[in-house]
Amino acid sequence: MAKKEELDDETLALIHWCIEVEHHLVAGGATQKQAQEHIEEQVEWFTDMFYEGLTPEQAAKEALA
Repeated sequence: MAKKEELDDETLALIHWCIEVEHHLVAGGATQKQAQEHIEEQVEWFTDMFYEGLTPEQAAKEALA
C-alpha cells in the first residue's frame, strides 16, 4: 500500500481557499462542475490571487468579470 503524502499547512490553506472560491462561483451562476473546471484550468491565476491576499469572494468576482 502506498504511503499517504501529508500536505503542508500552506497547501491545505490554498485548497480550502479554492473550495470557498468554488462556492462563490456557484452562487454567481456557475454550475459546480463549471466552477471546478475553471479553477483547475486557471490554477496558476487562482494561486497568484491567493498569495496576493484576495478573499475567495474577491477572486470569484474577478473570475466572473
